[in-house]
Amino acid sequence: MDSAGRGVKMKLGFIGLGRMGHNVVLNLIDKKNKVVVFNRHADKVRKIARKGAIGAYSIEELVEKLPKPRVVVLMITAGKPVDSVMKQLFPLLSKDDTIIEAGNSWYKDSQRRYKLCKSKGINFIDQGTSGGLNGARYGASLMIGGDKKIFKRYENLFKDVATKDGYAYMGPAGAGHFVKMVHNGVEYAIEEAYAEGFEVLDKSKYKYDYEKVSNVWNHGSIVRSFLCETIQEAFRKDPKLKKFTGKIGGGETGTWTLKTANSERVEMETLKHALKKRKQSRKKQSFATKVVSAMRAEFGGHDEAK
Repeated sequence: MDSAGRGVKMKLGFIGLGRMGHNVVLNLIDKKNKVVVFNRHADKVRKIARKGAIGAYSIEELVEKLPKPRVVVLMITAGKPVDSVMKQLFPLLSKDDTIIEAGNSWYKDSQRRYKLCKSKGINFIDQGTSGGLNGARYGASLMIGGDKKIFKRYENLFKDVATKDGYAYMGPAGAGHFVKMVHNGVEYAIEEAYAEGFEVLDKSKYKYDYEKVSNVWNHGSIVRSFLCETIQEAFRKDPKLKKFTGKIGGGETGTWTLKTANSERVEMETLKHALKKRKQSRKKQSFATKVVSAMRAEFGGHDEAK
């Protein structure tokens, strides 16, 4: 589709070429979109330009290369970096341009950013993105918030990024990031459940092949899942997870989820326990914490303790 969303493919801007952002851009290029990219590390721009992206070496250059009304996707670290980039974009954008914030942001930040954009005549969409590196490359799960008319305008863009039936409009500003926040809290709890199960197996008198165990679980079992598939792949590569220390990184989005649950007087004891184990893993590791680290590395390329 064109830049206003009327039937032909888009030309859009994309800021942030980390592991997820790089793969989303390649996914968009595969779907015949033209993507103008910027990253504060120029080597990342040059690298993906060789694969079909249009390189920009400043935010000003990126905006200049886009047709009106412009669309700029942000996939950068949550918090101050998002505010900083948006501050740089504001004087360059025009009325009815759109910012799509596709990182893991606190939903109240997304509500605040929506109001700020609205005051400047700019559209703002919050997009929760899940599916790991493979999902980013070949089809992710998207949870989208903001004005419904803007969602509808760019629905073909979301469809291009998502796996089949893998995107939906969740509601007004902040709704997309709220769903993604809760999603991550659920994810942490599930990871911890698998991890503790494999530690019980590891402590038993039996000498299990964990790849075989997870393979069987992934075929017909009621605990089969994408996360269990990542465990199986991790055990295939490293049967005893020897390369992992078991120091688990991450935790911010899960902490937001627990904070929100507490404010709404909802018990999330499984998430509370999972967060506690993540924190403890910095000082005390176990086979269970190695399993969580291995899952995170497998689906997201996450380094330990980051």
